[in-house]
Amino acid sequence: MPNKPKVIDPIPDEFASYEAAAEFWDTHDTTDYLESFETVPATTEFKSRRYEIEIDADLMPALYKRALSRHVKVGNLVNDLLREKMRPAT
Repeated sequence: MPNKPKVIDPIPDEFASYEAAAEFWDTHDTTDYLESFETVPATTEFKSRRYEIEIDADLMPALYKRALSRHVKVGNLVNDLLREKMRPAT
């Protein structure tokens, strides 16, 4: 049985809402519409770099509790604790 040619719906001139646009692109492949897109220049800059590290599961409840008591995010607490620990002795 021969393959049927792929039918590509045209992109609507306008979408009634952001939701309608999202629904269209959720059900259509952007690679079928490459000729409709244009490349635009973009310049970006990293403001900071983040690293992911493993934390033992038994430490997390204590970290969450301490962060909650200090009204900070766990990541901020961990950074503060590491900075404190890594500070050179004077």
